Amino acid sequence: MTDRLFLDEPTLRTVLATVVAAAPEGIVLDRTIFYARSGGQPGDVGVLRWAGGETAIADTVKGDGAAILHIPTAEALLPPVGATVEGAIDWQRRHRLMRMHTTLHLLCTVLPGIAVTGGSVRPDSSRLDFDLPSPPPREEIEQHLNAVIAAAHPVRTEWVDEAVLDENPALVRTLSVQPPRGSGRVRLVRIGAGEPPVDLQPCGGTHVANTAEIGPVVVRKIENKGRQNRRITVALA
Repeated sequence: MTDRLFLDEPTLRTVLATVVAAAPEGIVLDRTIFYARSGGQPGDVGVLRWAGGETAIADTVKGDGAAILHIPTAEALLPPVGATVEGAIDWQRRHRLMRMHTTLHLLCTVLPGIAVTGGSVRPDSSRLDFDLPSPPPREEIEQHLNAVIAAAHPVRTEWVDEAVLDENPALVRTLSVQPPRGSGRVRLVRIGAGEPPVDLQPCGGTHVANTAEIGPVVVRKIENKGRQNRRITVALA
């Protein structure tokens, strides 16, 4: 099992960890700050360093069970099993992903009650697909989105019993990706200090601590991806 430090401490940039397994297919650590690709958010990249060597990490993915695989670059040097390594993520890339991921949650607040049929988080631009035949004008969405961002709402995570989703299924906005079940608890991302919050959704991704941290964004385009499916692409300004 890999302890996922990024779930509760997304601003950690380095960590000391022990190598549990090492192969060209992936390096497993006992704990990590590298986010494993899932839910539309890419895996982190960075570097592992240890006494006598280092290797670049080209991707991070989920492995068997609760393991996380840090994928080394081709023909990279592998750390010895049992060695202590320092893991460092590409923080600039991660922070952009955090800003973009939180932006997509806020985009859901601009279109309340509309189901999300797909999505993708990228450092420079991201998108959500909505089950929506007639979206508002692009300029209106952009203005509303930037107003919510500038309002400086706090963003925090909380863990709740899985039964909360059964009691309030509307918390799940995505039709294509369902939150993982079976562990007995679910991680929620809450935006806003009041009740009701600005947004509350189950999510395993990394987010900023305050919406003001995102900065201005632009709505690049709204595309028709089917009879009722509309793709909205946003980017950091």
